[in-house]
Amino acid sequence: MKRIVLVVFFISQAIWAQVQFEARVSKNSLGLNERLRIDFYMNFDGDNFNEPSFDGFKVIAGPSQQVSQSWVNGRSSFEKMYSYYLVPNHKGTIVIKSATIEYDGKVYKSLPVKIQVTDAVQQQGDPSDVTVSADNNIYLVADISNGSPYINEPITVVYKLYFSYNVGITNWRELNKPTYNNFWSQNIDIKQLVAEEGQFKGEKYRYVVLRKTVLYPQKSGKLAIEPLSLDIDVQLPTNRRDIFGRMLITEGNKRVSAGSKTINVKPLPEAGKPADFTGAVGKFDFKVTPSKTSLKNGESLDLVVSVTGKGNMKLFTLPKPVVPNALEMYDAVHNEKVETPLSGMTGTISDSYTIVPQYKGSYPIKPIQFSYFDLGTKTYKTISSPEITIDVLDGPTDTRTADNGSNKQQVIVPNQFKYIKTKTELVPANEEDFLGSNLFYSLLFMPFLLLPIIVLAKKKKEAIDSDVFGNRIKANNRLAKKYLSEAKKQLANKEPFYVALEKAMHNFLKAKLHIETSEMSKENIREILLNKGAKPEVVTDFINLTENCEFARYAPSSSATIQDDFNKAVLIIADLEKQIG
Repeated sequence: MKRIVLVVFFISQAIWAQVQFEARVSKNSLGLNERLRIDFYMNFDGDNFNEPSFDGFKVIAGPSQQVSQSWVNGRSSFEKMYSYYLVPNHKGTIVIKSATIEYDGKVYKSLPVKIQVTDAVQQQGDPSDVTVSADNNIYLVADISNGSPYINEPITVVYKLYFSYNVGITNWRELNKPTYNNFWSQNIDIKQLVAEEGQFKGEKYRYVVLRKTVLYPQKSGKLAIEPLSLDIDVQLPTNRRDIFGRMLITEGNKRVSAGSKTINVKPLPEAGKPADFTGAVGKFDFKVTPSKTSLKNGESLDLVVSVTGKGNMKLFTLPKPVVPNALEMYDAVHNEKVETPLSGMTGTISDSYTIVPQYKGSYPIKPIQFSYFDLGTKTYKTISSPEITIDVLDGPTDTRTADNGSNKQQVIVPNQFKYIKTKTELVPANEEDFLGSNLFYSLLFMPFLLLPIIVLAKKKKEAIDSDVFGNRIKANNRLAKKYLSEAKKQLANKEPFYVALEKAMHNFLKAKLHIETSEMSKENIREILLNKGAKPEVVTDFINLTENCEFARYAPSSSATIQDDFNKAVLIIADLEKQIG
């Protein structure tokens, strides 16, 4: 008998000492609107706990850790739990996969758990306990400003959460965010949620604006807006009261959705659509503004093409000016000053072109047209800029001949007198001798007259050759122009471009400041340029650009950045030419 007792005792001790790690759930079947608690229980103090992914569920709380240890009749017991609260994302059978933990050099896994999710159920403990249901007191609504807009006409979507005075809301979480396929969208920031009063279904409700979005449809037809879905923690009143007679509140959960919305987008009319229409919709003002219309050789001007107004400012392109061949125009620098309030985009967009004249003369820039669809009148409108004349006061003259009527048929007039000799060759009767003539004496003394000129020219050449300083300046000027043109050829190749640009800037400095490479420190360059009358901001731009050339060779950059750096170099050199002479 004693042996049997000892065997049972040792077996119980072995079972007690066995390692346990398992997943325990509050229920195996729940409604779509209910919560699930899962505890990962272990009877040892393990390390490196790894939770499962919880696919099909949303974690609303956890992990929370609980540890307990006790001694009973000289025997110790240890328990440790990691707890989570979950809500299901969809109906059906959902499997919670295994969690893992390490203990004594081994890895232990919990068994997977199957959960059956059914339709939403009415939440209740005692049916007579809760006096108000959350189902008929909380609504999520998406207010659409216009359900039938034109393409690129702005509409607004405002999401409001309505709740009655009988319920309270403590927290909410987004389950599904709305998607705006085939729309350009801009969210409006809401700094603080404020509960307001309003009418809903003919009754007074409180509501909170959760999200505001401005949309611009990009195609015609029926476009769907996917819904916003929320999981909301609510407080519901009960029939029970505390010892002071105050009503007791119970916690609940409610899922709401704004529902999918369909927008019927109308295409822009084809009747009267201008050929140069690029998609601008709204109300706009169009201007073409030159920085100057009269300039000298070597100077440049900025031609700014701008549109100001209200409409789809970021969703169309500006027209490009056409200039004569004698004016060299660089790629545009695009600038946007646009705000997007709830009523739609408003502000100014512009393209700034740098133009450098090549020859002396007067050159017209033809009028530029900008077309848009006016939402007020539902018609297309076209604005035309005036013709602009650019006067270049000095510089080389354009010797290129214009092709005026080169294709016209030439009329050949026959020579009626080709058989009649019209010129005579008369010989004087008394010819003078060459010896002693004016031609004889001219040829005789010409070498003596040319000798001083030859001597002066030789001295001038020797003086020029001996002027090492002046020759170096000319060489540096030639090199600056050479490398700047080389940089322009290498716009598509980043590293060769920045090498040529840096050399051009350095050679320009050598020519203008009469300094050597060893003297080209940042402080020395700044001091000399400022002493020669250069503006501080231009000097700073020059130094920053030269310093960035080395860094930009190896840093990632786009073609637009390279073009911007070249345009900056042209403008900076032109400004320094004017300021320091």
